[in-house]
Amino acid sequence: MEMGINLCGFDLVALRGFIYTVIILNFVFCCQLLLLQPLVAATDGKTGDSAALFERVSESIKVKKYSVALAELNAAIEANPALSEAFWNRASILRQLCRYEESEESYKKLLDMKPGNSVAEKELSQLQQAKSALDSANTLFDSGDYTKALEYLEKVVLVFSPACSKAKLLKVRLLTAAKDYSSAIAETGYILKEDEDDLEALLLRGRAYYYLADHDIAIRHYQKGLRLDPEHGKLKRAYFGLKNLLKKTKSAEDNASKGKLRLAVEEYKAALAMDPNHSAHNVHLHLGLCKVLVKLGKGKDAVTSCTEVLEIDEDLIEALVQRGEAKLLVEDWEGAVADLKLAAEKSPQDMHVREVLMRAQKSLKLSQRKDWYKILGVSKTASMSEIKKAYKKLALQWHPDKNVDNREEAEAKFREIASAYEILGDEDKRTRYDRGEDIDDMRMGPGGGGFNPFGGGGQQYTFHFEGGFPGGGFPGGFNF
Repeated sequence: MEMGINLCGFDLVALRGFIYTVIILNFVFCCQLLLLQPLVAATDGKTGDSAALFERVSESIKVKKYSVALAELNAAIEANPALSEAFWNRASILRQLCRYEESEESYKKLLDMKPGNSVAEKELSQLQQAKSALDSANTLFDSGDYTKALEYLEKVVLVFSPACSKAKLLKVRLLTAAKDYSSAIAETGYILKEDEDDLEALLLRGRAYYYLADHDIAIRHYQKGLRLDPEHGKLKRAYFGLKNLLKKTKSAEDNASKGKLRLAVEEYKAALAMDPNHSAHNVHLHLGLCKVLVKLGKGKDAVTSCTEVLEIDEDLIEALVQRGEAKLLVEDWEGAVADLKLAAEKSPQDMHVREVLMRAQKSLKLSQRKDWYKILGVSKTASMSEIKKAYKKLALQWHPDKNVDNREEAEAKFREIASAYEILGDEDKRTRYDRGEDIDDMRMGPGGGGFNPFGGGGQQYTFHFEGGFPGGGFPGGFNF
């Protein structure tokens, strides 16, 4: 009796275990049916279930989840290698991603299953065009033909392969090389919206801001990239290169402000050598260098530096003024006036520009007048007695009656000598002349007023020298 009860208890336990096992197996089977239903339906070729699969693929593509779409298609193809629609969808996605070799393989398998399919043949042709155009764009980029390369990308590659990240990044590099930095920033913005951690896009966007001299934003992009990959070589070079440039620039500016001009010149030159293509920043370096060179009196070098500025920005008024100042140092009076006049036209209210222009115009006028000291052969510090002695000597040498064979030349020279003595032999006129005042009314000339050594016109020339000529012999006056 007791043994019967034990056997009955054992049977109940075994029965309970068997029931639990059946329930678990049924549950697993149901889950498999639910999870694999799309693929089973696809392999059975049921139109409705296939449509659901491709609808999910389409939704994934819309939100740019290409890897998800490809995973579903790959699974479907693995389950049913005869599912032509899956091959077609996979080929199309791979073409859009510019994974051309893989895409071409899928198109060929599709055409093996559906020979003569005109749509698939057309898409395969487009794939080959896009592949060829991408290769051409890369070649043109290397050769420096940026405009043509952009045409290949925009009109062919990105039309047939709109999700091609290689083409998008190449486009940004082309825009940067063509110095269209704003467009490069816009294009990388689209890329980073899809993947904010794209290191290449962060690098290229940072470079675009760098070349616009928006250095703070450039540094932020480099820093973000380096946080994602601290050992990224290009990002490291870009970041530390920019930091060193800013450090060198600040050192040059500090030395200039402290009056350490020669040291500032070396620092400016060193900063310019770091990136000769960084025009947006170098324009300020060249201008700073020009200012320092003007202060040092190195006019020729200053003209060169300021010209570099104006080649980058021809409307920079400060560069025109500084180049005008530099040209005054090298006695290019007309060039100085031309630069300063242009600066005054661009900034008519700037009193400093007007003052420098007036100084340049005065220097130009002074350069165009006769150098009376040179005509008499005396220095600007010559005494009155030295001036008078030189005048008497030259007047005797060039008197027309003493130069019968070259009388016309002698008369012109004689007049010039007399004019020089009229100005320099008079203390008041000489002082005014030395100050740069306009003394044209003092100068004699043909038909003009003032001193005429030939009197009323005849051939008798009389000059009265106080004390006679040096050495005596002609007291009170001398008649030729």
